[in-house]
Amino acid sequence: MLAFVKWYISSLNASYSSRVPKGEWEKKPYNPILGEQFSMAWGEVDGCGETHVTCEQVSHHPPVTAFFIENAKAGVTMNGHTGQKTRFSGTSLMCDQVGQSTVTLQQGDESYLLTSPSLTVNGIWYAAPYVELTGQCYIQSTTGLYCTIEYSSRGWISGERNHFKCYVRKNGGNPKEYMYKIEGQWSHKSTLVAYGSKSPEPFLDVTLLKPAEMHVKEASAENALESRRIWQRVSEAIHQGDTQTASLEKVKVENQQRQQRQEREEKGVTWESAHFHWTEDEAKVQSLQRMLVSTVKSKYEPATSGNWVYKSA
Repeated sequence: MLAFVKWYISSLNASYSSRVPKGEWEKKPYNPILGEQFSMAWGEVDGCGETHVTCEQVSHHPPVTAFFIENAKAGVTMNGHTGQKTRFSGTSLMCDQVGQSTVTLQQGDESYLLTSPSLTVNGIWYAAPYVELTGQCYIQSTTGLYCTIEYSSRGWISGERNHFKCYVRKNGGNPKEYMYKIEGQWSHKSTLVAYGSKSPEPFLDVTLLKPAEMHVKEASAENALESRRIWQRVSEAIHQGDTQTASLEKVKVENQQRQQRQEREEKGVTWESAHFHWTEDEAKVQSLQRMLVSTVKSKYEPATSGNWVYKSA
């Protein structure tokens, strides 16, 4: 479980912090179209093998992205989906991430259920937006251990950015007791303290990690629904500083989607995902959710026990 938490915390830094170049701010993302896809691979690191990624936008309203990640050599797969529910709170944009994912380790036959924290986008009103994580998320393992991870943002006067506190506990144990407490910044350093100890030890320093090399096909070799093909002309116009052309090309993409939706409705055709299928009560998700709910009770109320399952999984 500790190794899994270490990987998870490092993924937060890669997803929400290190991807933004130093001195720059968050940019408004494209609004993915239904069926939009993205495929890539991370190169081998220390002999672990390549990691292949497949993503697809399986719903436009509300927005939901399904994903499948696999490292065949290491015997690790990750399958899940994520959606967003947004709202304004004061001067910030709040985004609740709904959905879940499961990670399976073939060696040892272990599985983990992951939920996602909420996002707060601050700095919008002075054109310097940045993301912080808030709320809490859970990790539940088939080994009978679970984690509660609490996130807090920097206040006006005190506190630090990107702070988290993680408790590793046993299912069915005393919720006031824990095996380990991990605390620090998910974008920097964190420490670990075993239950009953007052001596923290280093846990993770994400600034020392070297990310795997990312491999993506040339846009010309990708299929027509790949993200870079869909938004190629919009991106080119943005890089050239031509906002008028970027807006026109964006409208073309959106109008084409409206036309395709209207044609499906007129023909009575239901859209189908190319890579995923919806399973209402996915067995692995359902089992891990039951383990977690039996311990944390009403603190965890999943919106669904279903999952967008990869068709070749």
